[in-house]
Amino acid sequence: MKRLPWTFFLISLSLTVAGQRNADYGIFVGVSSYIGDINPTRMMYSPLPAGGLFYRYNIHPRNAVRASLFYGGLHADDLDFRNSFQINRAASFSGSAGEFAIQYEFNFIPYSTFGKPLDFSPYFAAGAGVAFINTVSPTFKPVIPFSLGFKINIYKNFGLEAEYGFRKTFYDNFDGLKDMVSPSDIGWIHNNDWYSFAGISFTWKIYNRLAGCPAFDDVDGKRKR
Repeated sequence: MKRLPWTFFLISLSLTVAGQRNADYGIFVGVSSYIGDINPTRMMYSPLPAGGLFYRYNIHPRNAVRASLFYGGLHADDLDFRNSFQINRAASFSGSAGEFAIQYEFNFIPYSTFGKPLDFSPYFAAGAGVAFINTVSPTFKPVIPFSLGFKINIYKNFGLEAEYGFRKTFYDNFDGLKDMVSPSDIGWIHNNDWYSFAGISFTWKIYNRLAGCPAFDDVDGKRKR
């Protein structure tokens, strides 16, 4: 019985090490922007600072699951656009959006943070999350995040990533404006504001030499393209 606590401790430690072999940790730095009634078309309109943290569990060199926390500022002003309707309306807002999301990530080329320096892969990510939107009035709303990115090994267990991601919200009041459409014409895509994150991430893997990384032997050896 006296050995039982030590048994549980050793089992927990081994599970933690096993998870670390396949896990990446990351810090994101970039900008956030808004698309909606004030800004219907510009991709990187009025970008404001954004940042975040994420944890990625690598199931396979091509597949991973990522949990992330992102936060960024949002701003828009009708007077930034040269059309008489918006100049006369003169609406504006400033605020922020924070989100927790879980995404499935697919690497187009087999990739591991333990791969050779300068190994790389473009990737796609999509999932689900919840956003805290604090613009006109604070509220929590579901979001669908999806992203395109590019990752590259820079040194041993360190990587660098560039990513651009859109968030589809189920909310049309970022800016305090409602679309002038009849209720029968409101669709799943139309009449909802969006926001986006763009930037770079620095990733690393906690390396345990005794444990190794057998899940990614095919990546650490000759790379399959």
